[in-house]
Amino acid sequence: MYCVYAISSEMRPYIYVGLTDNVHRRLNEHNSGKNKTTKSYGPFKLIHTESFKTRADARIREKELKSGFGKEFLKKIVAKEKI
Repeated sequence: MYCVYAISSEMRPYIYVGLTDNVHRRLNEHNSGKNKTTKSYGPFKLIHTESFKTRADARIREKELKSGFGKEFLKKIVAKEKI
């Protein structure tokens, strides 16, 4: 199984979308600063996940969530959490 995930910085308005076969490991890697892209934005919380049988299907969804429409969808999730 492959998982597309979205994490949100707890300190700044930043959302990161990624693809993995182990969400908890990846979240720990982001929070420990092992990822150059997200290192300066931590700590993070997991805001969204979707599971797929193939990496190809997961990659398609990852690209969708990284688009303008996808980011708007994720921003709404973050906004609901703040209410």
